[in-house]
Amino acid sequence: MSTVKMSWGTRIALLYGGFVVLIVTLVASSMRQSFDLVAPDYYGQEIKYQEVIDAGKNQSALSAPVSLQVTPSNITVNFPTEFKDKALVGTVLFYSPVHAAWDKEIAIAASNNTMEIARNVLPGNYYKVKLKWEADGKKYYQESEVSLK
Repeated sequence: MSTVKMSWGTRIALLYGGFVVLIVTLVASSMRQSFDLVAPDYYGQEIKYQEVIDAGKNQSALSAPVSLQVTPSNITVNFPTEFKDKALVGTVLFYSPVHAAWDKEIAIAASNNTMEIARNVLPGNYYKVKLKWEADGKKYYQESEVSLK
């Protein structure tokens, strides 16, 4: 039976070599990660955030919030009765915190205070729904959460 004898210098060299291999592996794996920003113009949006706060206050003064109903085939967006027979202009943003490619922005096309969105345009995931709309020159904003799993 033979045992390998190493000097303390060889052991230190192996320890440093192992450390370098570990660091190179960590750097290489971190460079392959995808980091999506919330929005490409995040800082520009942050400056204009007071408009969002004001629109949120307008929404909270309504008789009821905008409701979302999820069925196996559709997502139904129901606007409050104040908007009956009014032209609504705005967007519905389905924001996915998981992957930016799954985000979907849809223009509001409501009739009788209701808008239907087909579920097949969105992957099954958790979404933060950001509704921005305008009626009679007044802006509104609401955030909701929906799970399509």
